[in-house]
Amino acid sequence: MISTYIKGVHHTLKKLVALLSIVLLLNFTEELNAQCSICTKTAQQLGHKPAKGMNTGIIYLMIAPLAIMGFVGYRWWKGGGNDFMHTNES
Repeated sequence: MISTYIKGVHHTLKKLVALLSIVLLLNFTEELNAQCSICTKTAQQLGHKPAKGMNTGIIYLMIAPLAIMGFVGYRWWKGGGNDFMHTNES
């Protein structure tokens, strides 16, 4: 009975840590500089508002590939992970 309670608490803590990580990541995205040196120079010539918009756009475009990699990694982790390594060798 106690081990079931501990497993439940552990599961809840994992969810809480994941949620806090996402909230903190989203909170600090405005301060990220996702520009290469060429984009930074171009953005500086455009002014502050266009540079901020360009940086936000770069971060927005970066989310889709990272989300896909996260989803594939999660499915791999939940599915056992090494199934693709063990092919049918008869």
